[in-house]
Amino acid sequence: MPCHNQQLNNSESPEHAAKHVRFARSSAAAEPCQDDTKPCENQTMSDIQRQIGPQLKLLPLNDQIRELQTIIRDKTTSRGDFVFCADRLIRLVVEEGLNQLPYSECTVTTPTGHKYEGVKFEKGNCGVSIMRSGEAMEQGLRDCCRSIRIGKILIQSDEETQKAKVYYAKFPPDISRRKVLLMYPILSTGNTVIEAVRVLNEHGLLAKHIILLSLFSTPHGKTHTNTSLFVTHIHTHTHTHTHTHTDLVCACPLY
Repeated sequence: MPCHNQQLNNSESPEHAAKHVRFARSSAAAEPCQDDTKPCENQTMSDIQRQIGPQLKLLPLNDQIRELQTIIRDKTTSRGDFVFCADRLIRLVVEEGLNQLPYSECTVTTPTGHKYEGVKFEKGNCGVSIMRSGEAMEQGLRDCCRSIRIGKILIQSDEETQKAKVYYAKFPPDISRRKVLLMYPILSTGNTVIEAVRVLNEHGLLAKHIILLSLFSTPHGKTHTNTSLFVTHIHTHTHTHTHTHTDLVCACPLY
């Protein structure tokens, strides 16, 4: 399997170029709006791209993703359908995140005796979920990498100061030498994620080795400038997340 749980050597392996995927068209390639009196969607996304930064990566918007987002947003959707569609959307985000991990070339022999030139992921990848909603994304990661190690971090905001505070954190002992997929489905202000990145930095992990996986974000969502952010959609208003965020938390298994 590409994500075997194996200890790393003390010497750091050489850097490998990450495999890139095709994302939604960037702001530089956006078409101009035909009506200057009415802001178009491309201009709005261009502003959001500048506000969040170049680390923002939007998944290609196709009919499959739009249908999943529609069902998740529909207030009449049953809990079973919500969980099913959320899991599918999570799986798509996880696979895009895995596509950014470093790999090396390898040669294998097929059952017919032929040589096949392929690739394999480098060892030392792990996941970290921000409790509790981030735990809803763990199964999607394990479905792709069944033996991957997953750490946890619990961060809550103070009721008076609204400042994020860490209550619990448990990571693999060698996390400073790993590539981390940080899982948090709803990115509102970004304060929780920034605090999580800070804690990971304290454990010796560089921000450039963190890939944030999320389903939805607002334009106000902040991350570290060296941390990549993968989302399926950007909401213009924070209040549209309230119902979805609550359902994602309720969908998480209890630990």
